[in-house]
Formats: sequence, structure tokens, C-alpha cells
Amino acid sequence: MKPQHDISFDLEVARSVHHSTLSVEGIRCASCIARIEQTLGAEEDVQHVRVNMTTSRLSITWYGDEGRVHDFIQILTRMGYHASRFYATTSTSHEEDNASDEASFLLRCVAVAGFAMGNIMLISLALWTTTSQEMGASTRELLHWISALISIPTVLYAGRPFFASALGALRHKHTNMDVPISLALILVTFMSVRETLQQGEHAYFDSAVMLLFFLLIGRWLDARAHGKAREAAQQLLERMRGEATLVLEDGSLQQMAIADLQEGDVVRVTMGEKIPTDATILAGASEVDQSMITGESEPRMVEVGDDVYGGTINLASPITCRVMHESERSVLAEIVALMEHAEQGRARYVRLADRMARLYTPVVHVIALITFAGWMVLGNAPWEQALMIAVTTLIITCPCAIALAVPVAQVLATSWLMKRGILVKGGDALERLSEVDRVVLDKTGTMTLGNPSLLELYDVDYWHRAASLAAYSKHPYSRAISTSFQLYYPDDPLVEIEEVEELVGLGISGRYGDDHVFLGKSDHPHPSGRYVAFWVNDVLVHEFLCADTLRPDAHETMQWLSAHGYDPIILSGDAHHAVEAVAHEVGMIPWRADMLPAQKAHYIMDVQMQDHKVLMVGDGLNDAPSLAAAHISISPASAMDMTQNSADVIMQRRSLSGIVDALFMGRYSTAIARQNFALAIGYNVFAVPLAMAGYVTPMIAAIAMSSSSLIVIANSFRIARQRSQL
Repeated sequence: MKPQHDISFDLEVARSVHHSTLSVEGIRCASCIARIEQTLGAEEDVQHVRVNMTTSRLSITWYGDEGRVHDFIQILTRMGYHASRFYATTSTSHEEDNASDEASFLLRCVAVAGFAMGNIMLISLALWTTTSQEMGASTRELLHWISALISIPTVLYAGRPFFASALGALRHKHTNMDVPISLALILVTFMSVRETLQQGEHAYFDSAVMLLFFLLIGRWLDARAHGKAREAAQQLLERMRGEATLVLEDGSLQQMAIADLQEGDVVRVTMGEKIPTDATILAGASEVDQSMITGESEPRMVEVGDDVYGGTINLASPITCRVMHESERSVLAEIVALMEHAEQGRARYVRLADRMARLYTPVVHVIALITFAGWMVLGNAPWEQALMIAVTTLIITCPCAIALAVPVAQVLATSWLMKRGILVKGGDALERLSEVDRVVLDKTGTMTLGNPSLLELYDVDYWHRAASLAAYSKHPYSRAISTSFQLYYPDDPLVEIEEVEELVGLGISGRYGDDHVFLGKSDHPHPSGRYVAFWVNDVLVHEFLCADTLRPDAHETMQWLSAHGYDPIILSGDAHHAVEAVAHEVGMIPWRADMLPAQKAHYIMDVQMQDHKVLMVGDGLNDAPSLAAAHISISPASAMDMTQNSADVIMQRRSLSGIVDALFMGRYSTAIARQNFALAIGYNVFAVPLAMAGYVTPMIAAIAMSSSSLIVIANSFRIARQRSQL
């Protein structure tokens, strides 16, 4: 009987997964984030939605039709936000223009409110220091009307950032933090006009304008701080913009936008210019500053055939390059995408802040209503006083400090690491790094550079034949034998070997003329390297001594890890003598040799069963089981390999000190996030009861509300001032 075929399984597999990043304007607070994520997350086949408040970008993943991204944009538009697809090479310029326009408008509003506040304060000084009998009712009424003529236009003009946001939210049947702020401004102004019309003793126009002024100051400083936090990513994106010099088929040169370059285009890069996108050198040799990509300050020598990264700087001679792919697929674009992904991670404190943000708007209005009713009923206060206290309560509550507690720290921490050539791929990687208490390291390609070289010169005849055979293999030791021969004897071309066969784990064999040749493992150990045996017609005729180079700072890194209680250990598949030599060279740390990949993974799982959190440092390709088993993983890798690498963190520097930087920043940034969270919650727990009790004026509430966000941001900026530990 023919087995039944599961069509539903095929349909599930056939559904493609799509991801897009949107730039969203109009996000004001954590309530906005919660509503956007809830609305889009409820859409069919949407797998993941995350909004980054610091960058105002939305990351969304879904199954099915790629064109659904336009539906998501329309949903956001109906919700009152302006959204568009984010493209690294073009969108950032638009975002920067919008941010600049918003900052300029806020600054104008601050200036108008400040000017009005200064004038009204002069009038209020006279009003509050004299009684109506001393001043005269007519004079007091005149001063009230002058205050009204100054304050009402000021509130209408300078309050637009809050009113527009609040109206947009209400129009689309939801609320944000600007709703209670706008309500407070309107209530204070309305109460002041009513008092003036009824020729009351006191009006509160000064309170309305001062409240507006300090709210605007806070909003403007907040926008500046957000821009500062995004600087590192913006600097990367700036390298992706501009023009390149295109070499046409007839040899003439033409300027072209970097965003328009296509795979296969030929470009010319002169001294001091940036390389427009990832490319392969066709002509010329030079030095390239790739510190922005790798964190290495030492320039890299490049020549014909070498790959170069977009955004790096040509320091010396002109070079001609062939474009490998358009800038949207460049290493630089991938780094920016990884940073975005890391910054949008749902760490433990982010999830907690999200839950609190969803409750903010309804809770704050209920608290204000209870405050008003309590003062009216239990406190027997005049309705004007009860209303002012309720308004103060509306103003003083601040969800922004809670919403910013973790994201700002994440943005600054990932930027700090990126500048040192360390790329964080996982969204909660920083938090997991902070939990690590054990470090496991592979040897080859991790403790060492993974590029063995010959330690001696050999008989040219045997070396020539061995190098010719080795050229057919990609094994690191084969490459060392072949490359070294070509380096020392560039005029002696390698010969053709017939019947080549590579025997996995043993070596490579072939036929050279009438001789059978074999290159493979030797039984002779060496304390600092490995012998590779060369056999001709089953006779051992020569042995080549190869050794790998230990990474810079390996000794200092192991000493730091040991001193800070991480108990590093080397797990390697190499022979005992080779692993022991490396362990001895870096400070006699524990080691295990002849381990298979599965054995490494089981060792890590056993350690974690003892309530430890393990960081695995491996090459990301051969150590996939160990990387997956560990609590978090780091891999030394080139930028070109980072998307294929399964590790959570990619370390592009040659030195091992990146492990120290990653562990330090993981702990430090998580500590900062906890401090921010404690500050934000502590502020609301302390400030709200004071406001409800009537001990705070609206002006002080505005200052306190703005200050709470700024304190959280300022505390986060301590991250940017930290130095590398080694």
C-alpha cells in the first residue's frame, strides 16, 4: 500500500519566512510600543514584532507573501504613525533630516515658551506678592488678561508637539503619554481663563507656561540623548552613502551613487577615499584602514585578489576593484542589521518594562481621578485645588524612564563592543554574558590563529613535490606547506599531480610521474608543533614541521579570566602534546585533548548541570554542537563569515582580549540596566504619592518627570566612557 503523503507538512515547509525593518515616526512612549507590537503581533502569520524606542525602528518577521510589508505599513498609518521601509543606504539620511527638523521645531517651541515664561513671571511676581486690596481689582484683572494674551497663544503654538501626538492617538482610538500631558496643559489653562472671567483672586497662567517650558526642555534633551546613543550606528551608515568612481568599459571614469552599484561593476579608489562596498582588488596594492569593521588599528596590506570591505579607507596607493555585491548586502550593512537585532532583544528587564508600559495610561488616569475625588470628598478641598493636584499627578508619572531603562543601555553597549570589533548577534546576549561563570575554549583557530606555518626550510626537491600535492588540499597544514614553498621559490611553478585522493583524517595521496606520493599524519610528536609526513612509494622520505601561532594577548586573557573566577579550560581534538604546550604557554590552565565535537558538547552540558553558566569560545564552524550547548558562545571569525557563523557573538580582532571586553560589558551593561530600572521604579514610587498628597506643584512635577528620563539616559552613558580591560 502506498503511504499517504502529508500535504499540510509540505505547505508548512513551502511557506517562506520574510523579515523587514521599518522606520516609524511618532513613537512617543512605551504605550506606543506596546500598542504597535500588540496590533501587528495579532496579524495572521506574524512571528515576531519588536520596536526599538531609541532608534524608532520596527523589526517584523512573518510567513507567507513578501508583499505583506505594505499591509503592515498601512496598519501603522491607520494607527496614526508614519512608517516606511528602512534601507541602510537611503533611509538614514531621511531619518536624520526628520530628526533634525523635529529638534529644530522643539527648540523653537522651547524659545517661545521660555520668552513667554519670562514675561509672565514678571507679571506674576506682582500678582503673588500683593493682595487685591493693595493692588486694586482693576489692575489685577488687567494683569490677568495680559497673562492670558501671552500664555494662550504660547500654549497653542509651543504645545503642538504634545497636542498633535495626543490628538493622533485619540483619533485612532488609543492613548499615549502625551494624552495626560495635553490634558494637564488644557486643564490648567482652562482653569486660569475661568478664574480670569470670574475676576478671581488667582489665575495659573504662569503655571501653565512654566509647565510647558520644562516639558519641552525635557522632550528636546531626550531627543538629543537618543541621537547621541545612535551615533555609532549612524557613523557606520554614513560610510555607506556618497559616490564612487565607476570605471566604464572604455576606461573612462564616471561618478555614481554607492547605492546604485551592482555586482560586477569596476570601481577605482584613490588614496584617502573610502571603498564603496565589498569588492575584490583587480589592480594595485595598498594599505586599508578597516578599524571601523574589525576594531584593529593596524592597517591591513592588500593586493590583487584580496577582498576589501565597504566603508574602509584606502590609505596609500590607488586600487581598482570589482564589486562583489550591492551595498545593501555588504558586511557593513550586515553589521548594522546585527546591531539592530541585538538592540531589539527581549531581555528579562525589557519584558518587565513592556508589561508595565501597557498598564501606564489607564493606571495614571485612574490615579489622577482618585486623587481628584479624594481631595474633593475626603479633603473638603475646593475643586480648583483638587484639580491642580490631579493635574500634578498626571504630569509627574513617567513611563519613559522605565521604557528607556534597558534599550538605551543595550544600544550603547552594542556600540561600545562594535567599536572594538565585537558583534553581538543575539538580542539577549548581553544579559546572558553577564550570567557566565565558566569559560571553555577550543584550541585551533581560537587560542591560535588557525593559520599554521612551516618552522624550517627543507630540501627543495622533496618540498617541491610535497607542495604540489598539498595544493590540492584545503587542510591548514597542507596550505602551510604549499604556500611557504611558493613564497620562497616563486619562480618554480607547482607541478600537476594525477590520481589525487584525499583521505579524511589521514592525508592526501596522488601520482607524480611513476611515483606514488602521500602527505599525511606523522607518528612523531613535537612539543610546539606537528610533523607532516611525506611518503614516496610507501617510504618515509621527509617530515615537515608545522606550528600554529598563538593569538596576541592569549596569556593576558587567560590570566584575567582566572583572576576573575571564570576558571577557563581548553577542550581540543588535537593531540596531548600540542594542547599541553598551548596550555603551558598561556599560564598552565586546565586542558583536555583528543576530544570529539560531541564529547565537548557533553562536557559543557555536564558543567551546566552543576548550576554553572558556560561561555564557549570556538571557531563557529567545527564547534557547532558545543556552541549550541553553551549558555552563550563567542567565535573568532572574519566579517565575511559572520552570517554563516552560529555563535551569539562574533569577535573580529586577532587578539583574544575581545573575550574580556565582551564579558566585562555584559556584566557592566546589565548592572546599568538594573540601576536604570531601580531608578525609574523608585522615582514613580516616591513621586506619585507626594503628588497625590499635594506636596508638588505642576512646575516641579514637569521638572521631575523630565529629569527622571534624563537621569536614566545619563546613567546609561557611563557605558560609553568605559575603557577596555586589557
